[in-house]
Amino acid sequence: MLFNSVNFLLFLPVVFFLYWFVAKGNHKWQNLLLLVSSYFFYACWDYRFLFLLMFSTVLDYSTGIKMAEAKTESGKKFWFWLSVIINLGFLGIFKYYNFFAESLAGAMSAVGFQVNFATLEIILPVGISFYTFHGLSYVIDIYKDRIKPEKNFVDYSVFVSFFPLLVAGPIERATHLLPQIQRKREFNYANAVDGLRQILWGLFKKMVIADNCAQYANMVFNSSGEYSGSTHIVAAIFFAFQIYGDFSGYSDIALGTARLFGVELLRNFAFPYFSRDIAEFWRRWHISLSTWFRDYLYIPLGGSKGGNWMRIRNTFIIFIVSGFWHGANWTFIVWGFLNALFIMPSILLKNNRNHLDVVAQGRLFANFREIGAILLTFSLTVFAWIFFRANSLTDAFHFIGEIFSASTFTKPEKIENVLVWLILAFVMVEWLGREQQYAIARLGFKWPRILRVSFYLYLVFAILWFRTNDEVQFIYFQF
Repeated sequence: MLFNSVNFLLFLPVVFFLYWFVAKGNHKWQNLLLLVSSYFFYACWDYRFLFLLMFSTVLDYSTGIKMAEAKTESGKKFWFWLSVIINLGFLGIFKYYNFFAESLAGAMSAVGFQVNFATLEIILPVGISFYTFHGLSYVIDIYKDRIKPEKNFVDYSVFVSFFPLLVAGPIERATHLLPQIQRKREFNYANAVDGLRQILWGLFKKMVIADNCAQYANMVFNSSGEYSGSTHIVAAIFFAFQIYGDFSGYSDIALGTARLFGVELLRNFAFPYFSRDIAEFWRRWHISLSTWFRDYLYIPLGGSKGGNWMRIRNTFIIFIVSGFWHGANWTFIVWGFLNALFIMPSILLKNNRNHLDVVAQGRLFANFREIGAILLTFSLTVFAWIFFRANSLTDAFHFIGEIFSASTFTKPEKIENVLVWLILAFVMVEWLGREQQYAIARLGFKWPRILRVSFYLYLVFAILWFRTNDEVQFIYFQF
């Protein structure tokens, strides 16, 4: 079930009504309703994989309790590693088996050995990377004695499968979400209105910006040799806006939807394209994943405490693993490697935490130095996105080759002016709202009511007018 579908438009108010008006005042019934609704939501994708979600939930719930009950450290380790191996094993089979089989066959062929490994004709269960990481963080935190295991199976199941975050995050922590599930929740009108406002902005990002940018980006990426170098540059930039509008739009809808039910999810985006260096970009892009790798991989590896060699090693490890998390393709690994290279100067110079504030905070305009830093960071990010989007390394290098050809100095082809104006308007609104949790969180609060309502109606009109004919799936559903 897509957030941008008619089915979800019908599903959400039904669950909202039952949650607040039928199960009102009884958070146990509310949690049971959320669990049933979440399983129904997931089953709408492919009911056959619902068992995998349930199995993962039972596994981590049970091993969490077993670790707490273990009498010896070895017993605790047994249950911990059982959960980790099974979780990563399922993820490896469904997501990475074919990649390793084909890569190994190709490597052996290159040295003269012809082998054929059997590949699996299976589809990737939607959301498996996200709910697997939910469970892993829970198990790791229990193993490290940071939290106690949850004894209520329904509460734990809601933590894993809460439908707003189930298929594409944000990747939640038990320390943040479980306490909210366990306590009684009261309806808050202001929070609900704010949630609807964030949902509206997320739909605008997805259906107006991302889906329309996708049409142009797909046209060029899928037929790269037919267009000029300048057209390739525009397509790369449009893909940057596509993936940002698509994924941050999903996150906005998820956070806004959760707020309708009295739940606050972790923020996942903080205006990353206004970053002044790559380190700042990664503090603002897919925040829940970046912090997950920081807390459960980078720091356990030693973080940045062991000198330059350890900082370099650990940085490359987390970025390459992050790339591999996104997909079983060498393009994602190269994308991660590039980002590690781009962030390396700030790591070695120890100025990777220079920009912790919002750019031009308290000012309407940025200065020339800030603008230059933003443009440089955006350019590096767009270049890396080429590998993320390309179907293969060959396609990526061919795409880049076209950019550095003489045709780059020609006029780009087939650009619709209305899309350019939409992107410019979108960037302006994001800039004006960059100090808030999302762009229109406070925008227009000082306007006359008629202007503020007109602005929201304009967003609704734009969504209806510029939406594509098809319900376009979110990019991160494939991860």
